[in-house]
Amino acid sequence: MTSTTIQQSVPSFELDDDHRELSEVCRNFVEREVMPLVPAAERDGTFPAELWPKLAGAGLLGLGHPEEHGGTGGGVLALAILSEALAHASGGVAITPLVSAYMAAPHLARFGTPEQRRRFLEPVLRGEAVAAIAVTEPGAGSDVAGIRTRARPDGDGWLLSGSKMFITNAGLADVIIVAARTEEGDSRHLGITTFIVQRATPGLSLGAPLRKMGWHASDTREILLEDVRVADDRVLGAHGRGFQQIMECFEAERVSLAGMGVGLAQAALDDAVLYARERRAFGAPISRRQAISHRLGEMATDVAAARLLTYQAAERCDRGHADAGTTVAMAKLLAARVANTVVDGAVQIFGGYGFMEETRVAMHYRDARILRIGGGTDEVQLEILAKRMGL
Repeated sequence: MTSTTIQQSVPSFELDDDHRELSEVCRNFVEREVMPLVPAAERDGTFPAELWPKLAGAGLLGLGHPEEHGGTGGGVLALAILSEALAHASGGVAITPLVSAYMAAPHLARFGTPEQRRRFLEPVLRGEAVAAIAVTEPGAGSDVAGIRTRARPDGDGWLLSGSKMFITNAGLADVIIVAARTEEGDSRHLGITTFIVQRATPGLSLGAPLRKMGWHASDTREILLEDVRVADDRVLGAHGRGFQQIMECFEAERVSLAGMGVGLAQAALDDAVLYARERRAFGAPISRRQAISHRLGEMATDVAAARLLTYQAAERCDRGHADAGTTVAMAKLLAARVANTVVDGAVQIFGGYGFMEETRVAMHYRDARILRIGGGTDEVQLEILAKRMGL
């Protein structure tokens, strides 16, 4: 087997005692603190702010972050478990803390100076501040190297100009990690730098909340930067290495999104099983109809497969496995697709009720679709896999 061939394996994977305990903690927290708030959050289109101190108090904002800065230990597998539990309640509610603590904050944890960590990371982990990551632009989504936002030197600082699009948490964020091009060169992947930009910095403005198909409870907006001045001490990481830094953080982000896919699919499956047992047609519960019971069996198998691959990808990230990147791409691809197919199956089982907003499966149906786009589209994951196969 050559080095360019994807290593195929079907491991027997079970959570150890610590991760099983974490899974139980997460599920109990979501059932107790998150689920009751979902209907109002969906209706009002806002994240329930009262969750921030509760998430922090339960240690669910610090997984994998440095303990000296308020982290609570754990790693990418712990993040996958948390993501699954939160998405079981609502994708829109789940994505808000996941972006803040696990998609934006890791840039501060990995590349920040001790002072930057103290000033900007620690409040996020305490639930006292919200973070966002601003990379995507109107003309640069999956093509991170194609960003056009500029940062030009200005005395002892920089002036940032450009726009960012589809930025989750933009309207909530106290601190925004902004990627900007600081120099031109032969390589599109060099010359990008990340900066720490605070809310209310002159020249920073936000568009109105974007109306989305799903994730109604999350805040998503355009960010406009018009000569936003940041000091040299707000450069995050190495000058000109922003692209590489973003790529380093992508694997954990994609595992988190895969975990969300598993959680969302499991929620839809749970609701479909319960409904099939209760709904009677032609004199018996529809769960006794082979067309329904077999479909539920296929859905359960798909969810189990997505969970297994997601956990394996997370565990490989934690171990620094040579094939971690390959497994992450597979997990992101599979879990996102499973979320969509399982939720579609659940809606079909619910019949007309599945088309009504009063059912959770309608919310999950809307929320599932973005998982095949955000954090790297299906096509990006397939391109990663093709390159790993030497194609």
